[in-house]
Amino acid sequence: MRIVLLTPGTGSYHCGVCMRDNALARELIRQGHDAIMLPMYLPLTLDEDAADPTTPIFFGGVSTYLREKVPLLRRMPRWLDRLLSQRFLLRWLAGKTAAKTGGPDVAEMTLSMLRGEQGNQAGELEELITWLRDHAKPEAIWLSTALQAGLARRLKSELGVQILGFLQGEDSFIDGLGAGWSARVWELLARRMRDADLWIAPSRYFADLMTTRLGWNEREAAHRVHVIPNGISTEGFAPKTEHTPAVPVIGYLARFIPAKGLGLLVEAFIQLKRRGHPARLHCAGSMTEADGRYVDSLKDRIQAAGFAEAVEWQPNVSREEKIRFLQGLSVFSVPATYSEAFGMYVIEALAAGVPVVQPRASAFPEIIAATNAGRLFELGATDTESATNLANALEALLARPEEVRAMGERGRVAVAAEFSIGRLANRLATATAGMPVPNLAASTTAR
Repeated sequence: MRIVLLTPGTGSYHCGVCMRDNALARELIRQGHDAIMLPMYLPLTLDEDAADPTTPIFFGGVSTYLREKVPLLRRMPRWLDRLLSQRFLLRWLAGKTAAKTGGPDVAEMTLSMLRGEQGNQAGELEELITWLRDHAKPEAIWLSTALQAGLARRLKSELGVQILGFLQGEDSFIDGLGAGWSARVWELLARRMRDADLWIAPSRYFADLMTTRLGWNEREAAHRVHVIPNGISTEGFAPKTEHTPAVPVIGYLARFIPAKGLGLLVEAFIQLKRRGHPARLHCAGSMTEADGRYVDSLKDRIQAAGFAEAVEWQPNVSREEKIRFLQGLSVFSVPATYSEAFGMYVIEALAAGVPVVQPRASAFPEIIAATNAGRLFELGATDTESATNLANALEALLARPEEVRAMGERGRVAVAAEFSIGRLANRLATATAGMPVPNLAASTTAR
């Protein structure tokens, strides 16, 4: 099957969804499919080789923004668009503006992109269609996020392709646009998502959350949204050695932002140290310049508590560094406090044989139930209460090293069996094959 994955890039920091899509494209190719991953907006920042590093970037972030803000540039000549979409320029600008990719500043552009062929970026959509028709000739197109739903109608009518899309945290982004904007985006999104054949949610939790927010009834939700858990490439992950660190190591691997619960974990760690626990805290993950300022504030907090020597920071690690980091941990926690659709970092830790301690919220209970390789704690009414609950859960698990080892091994086996990139690729290819093939003669009409 000829499959094109359209994936928005971040330009300057690692993104779990980008890395999943890249691993997925590589796995599809390994399985014999003709798969291409096309970046949108910004270059992809990955922790392994790109499936195809030579593909062009469509809807380049600079030209897309300018078309939204400057009406005269909506018919921008192709040579200027190519100039503004140079990878080095986009990557440089992304590093300067990484903290400005959400909120009211991008609300108008979000609506415009959802309008697709009727939006201010319609010319770029036509350029994408021309390239796909001339070079890729896809049979199916996979959209990395529901926020790309505005592309589906025109892609299907012009190319006669099946459209499958992923759900992956859109609610937080939309709600962050501001009350006035978010209501308009949800309304338009509910309509434009119907142009795709199928949407894939990584957890039952997120499927239910999204269909409720979209206002779809139970019948429509069951028809349009299926649950297929995420998967990772387990290449390089080896069984955990029997060697146990003399001092327990608590680990964190995610972007260094408040929503992922990094501050909550730091507070729980300080509580553990004040109880006399010997544990260390190791934190790795993506970090932009703005994130660095947040990390500095946490370092100051740890320094003031007197435990700076027990904490290590490893920003922007490579894949090899990430695996080594995970395999040096005793237990893992990313206590995200927002509506986490899945949490790829959880199955990465389990793949390394490290048990997890996660909130009893979002998609985490589903992963723990499926792997039997972790503990859940309750988020409290205050940050202090949540930190205390997390500290208690970590302390209780670390007090039972045999259980820690058994949980880690169960997690490693479960990931290999149920959450591998190979299994994900098979499930998605099967789902795509089961979708109806559009009739080009009966082009979708505007609603």
